[in-house]
Amino acid sequence: MIFQKIHPPAYLKAYIRYYWVLESDVLETLPKNFAAIADGSPGIIFHQAEGGAFYQQGKVLPAVFLYGQTTKYTELSSTGRFRNIGVYFYPHAIKSVFGFNAAELTDSCIDVNLISSKEYKSLSERLFNASGLNDQIDVLSAYLFAQVQQNNASDDRLISYAITKMFEAKGNVNLKLLQEDLRLSERSLERRFKYDIGISPKLLSRIFRFQSAMNLVRDKSFYKLSDIAYEHNYADQSHFIRSFKEFAGVSPNQFQKQSNELIENFPEIRP
Repeated sequence: MIFQKIHPPAYLKAYIRYYWVLESDVLETLPKNFAAIADGSPGIIFHQAEGGAFYQQGKVLPAVFLYGQTTKYTELSSTGRFRNIGVYFYPHAIKSVFGFNAAELTDSCIDVNLISSKEYKSLSERLFNASGLNDQIDVLSAYLFAQVQQNNASDDRLISYAITKMFEAKGNVNLKLLQEDLRLSERSLERRFKYDIGISPKLLSRIFRFQSAMNLVRDKSFYKLSDIAYEHNYADQSHFIRSFKEFAGVSPNQFQKQSNELIENFPEIRP
């Protein structure tokens, strides 16, 4: 398979980490299976296939769909020769770009055409009719910029600050001290997080900690799993493995053996 990572235009850098493209270079006779791993970020996927479709648990997915926070392991499969274009957002994008409660899409997805303005009701058609990959990226960028303008997107600075602190601490942040720093009650912080991000501060911190630990597994930058567990303040190695299985679906050792991770947090699962 062929993978590309594409930087977003400057006017979307506050919302998008990057675009990614995954293309099959041969006509596959068997479905390709992928794992969606919790990473703290929502996204969009456009699936273009010759004689095939994109499935989740046997259900055909829309050609262009927006997904929210992933908090548990799930599998997707693709049939036929395909091109997938993904938008990898920052955690706040559901609310700041699309203007609605992020919790509505947690562990779920929606056809982008259903939430688009009248001008962009035919987004999937525009993408299918584009002359090539660069034009498809331009179509997506124009669509997302129109969404930002339509929703008068503005970030909650307190939540953005909290997310930055969590990320910098690799998820090991004292939430009580963070609440005091933000001058918010536990209930207020929880409510604002669920609306802007789609999950609680505690769960996002756990996902950030898992992702930091997972980076060491990816890079094989460890001698023993217990070293990773200790560095990331897991109670012990068993606690770390349970957390890894919760968010990645497999143990760290199985992940290394069975996953082909061209796209970060969206690996192909080997038979």
